Amino acid sequence: MLTLSSFKKELRNKANSEKAKSLQRFFKTGPGEYGQGDVFLGVVVPDTRKVAKKYSSFELKELIKLLHSKIHEERLAALLIMIDKFEEGDREKIYNLYLKNTKYINNWDLVDLSAHKIVGAYLSDKPKGVLNQLARSESLWERRISVIATFHFIKNNKFKESLRIAEILLNDEHDLIHKAVGWMLREIGKRDLETEEKFLKKYYREMPRTMLRYAIEKFPTEERKKYLSVSRSHYEIKKHTN
Repeated sequence: MLTLSSFKKELRNKANSEKAKSLQRFFKTGPGEYGQGDVFLGVVVPDTRKVAKKYSSFELKELIKLLHSKIHEERLAALLIMIDKFEEGDREKIYNLYLKNTKYINNWDLVDLSAHKIVGAYLSDKPKGVLNQLARSESLWERRISVIATFHFIKNNKFKESLRIAEILLNDEHDLIHKAVGWMLREIGKRDLETEEKFLKKYYREMPRTMLRYAIEKFPTEERKKYLSVSRSHYEIKKHTN
């Protein structure tokens, strides 16, 4: 019988204590870091996917329990099962469950694997005002969800929402937001370089340096140097404006 207890046992059978220590460092789980308090078993993602696939019949009440777990891999598995259920047609319930539990989607890998596949996909043919609310949230993870959700639109060659959210997050103070926005701008450029360059020409002088570096990562070397030579760090901009 497939139960939460058997799920947890199978996941722990794939745990690796040395890998867990490495992951805790990589995902910044120390005091004052963005992943403070997160706990890892040390299960590699392919193994977590295998276990999640086996337990894809879990009901929503079981998924909520997993999503509320202190164990990172259990929350990851919950999101993987939610994505499958969403794609099978249970879209509104999964979308609502996701947004009600964003405080448990609390590391960048959890956001990056799920936001575009659930939030972005659900909003593809609906009003997108919720992205504004997320982008202006005090929660780092909700702000990251807002921009990563737009990856779904980018993949369908629709860039308006991504650019709008990028504008909202332009002066965000967190490095994880700088990276996420820069990544989405780079993805736009892969599909429509003119659109990305138009945005960059308007904002590159005020963009945090990390955001800009991510956005222009695939540009020719000389063009990258040109952009970076006249940009300032986010902290230089902040100091100048205070």
